Amino acid sequence: MITTRIPPVSATLSLPQNLFNQLRDDILQGKIAPGAKLTEHRICKEYNVSRTPVREAFQKLELDGLIQIIPNRGAFVIGLSRQDIEDMYELRKAYEAIAVRWAVERMTEQEFEELEEAYDIMEFYTQKGEAEKMLQINMHFHQLIYSATKNRMLQHVLTSYQIYTKNTKVSSEYIRAYLDEVLDEHWQIFLAFKAKDKDAATQAAIRHMENGKRRAGFDLD
Repeated sequence: MITTRIPPVSATLSLPQNLFNQLRDDILQGKIAPGAKLTEHRICKEYNVSRTPVREAFQKLELDGLIQIIPNRGAFVIGLSRQDIEDMYELRKAYEAIAVRWAVERMTEQEFEELEEAYDIMEFYTQKGEAEKMLQINMHFHQLIYSATKNRMLQHVLTSYQIYTKNTKVSSEYIRAYLDEVLDEHWQIFLAFKAKDKDAATQAAIRHMENGKRRAGFDLD
């Protein structure tokens, strides 16, 4: 049986961070609609938490631009507009291009072996048609590249973009329709890393981001 080294999120994060992640994902996926009012009492009850982590989560959501806290009125969901999402894809494409160039230069042999292992697992789940597991390993594949840049700020920014773009588009049907195509794009990225070819890696990463934007239903300029 193939296993991954990805730890469960809930086992590694604090309660406020976990609550923030849940609320962020619910907002991005439309489970909490734009304009909805969030109250501490409601969130405490629905997510079974105390007021302190709720307040911390609200502060992070406001910093990320997903809610607006209005004094004496409360917290209101803003969410992301279509333009916000399109801009995010373009920004992620630019940062991914930087990341792969740095990662090709800085990746250790052990990190490359982990990247190869991640690709092999992606291939396994693609052949089995297990879309959700393929998506999880897909994200892990990119995380390995971000980590190999040895740049914490770039890793943080790209992780945020990765999470946001995933949550604004993904359904099992969407993923399943493009499994083979997505796998091939990761194969091209992997081959460029194997050859230590920065230009090929950059081109493959940009193509992958452009295709991801197309698959999500956003036209390119």
